[in-house]
Amino acid sequence: MSTLPIRIYGDPVLNEVTTEIENIDGRIAQLAETMITTMYEAPGVGLAANQIGVQKRLFVYDKGDGPVVVVNPTILESDGEWTYQEGCLSVPGLSWEITRPNAIHLVGFDLDGNEISVETDEFEGRIFQHEMDHLNGVLLIERLDADQRKKAKKILRTRDLQLAPHDPDGLRQLLED
Repeated sequence: MSTLPIRIYGDPVLNEVTTEIENIDGRIAQLAETMITTMYEAPGVGLAANQIGVQKRLFVYDKGDGPVVVVNPTILESDGEWTYQEGCLSVPGLSWEITRPNAIHLVGFDLDGNEISVETDEFEGRIFQHEMDHLNGVLLIERLDADQRKKAKKILRTRDLQLAPHDPDGLRQLLED
């Protein structure tokens, strides 16, 4: 299975809200397979369709138990708080401590059109919330406070200028400055 390039910060497709999938068919299953391969190749634990330029409400993830596909997901409930170091395939090489709800209830559909209902917390809940942000056009950088966002944008501008695109330690140092 081939992979697709992951869109990175600055690509306008990442800031657009995705559209509902009306028909779960072979094209959607093929898209999901390509997304799973792309996610593993990156490597990552989750990938939303718009991260590969497809404006559909679909994400894939693997928390360590094998790949799962979620179509048209919705978070029904959330509770508590949990702060955890979080990175993003669309903002490669960077991560921050992000506070999100700890427990969530997510519903959606699998590739057979069966309803999925998952009540989870901590790591899996964070994956769901992160991928839902993508589907809603929200990037991880928007979850930062003003000072962190300013530093992150400085790093990303530096990266855009190709001054240190392959030097994660140098990028981390810029973030700490």
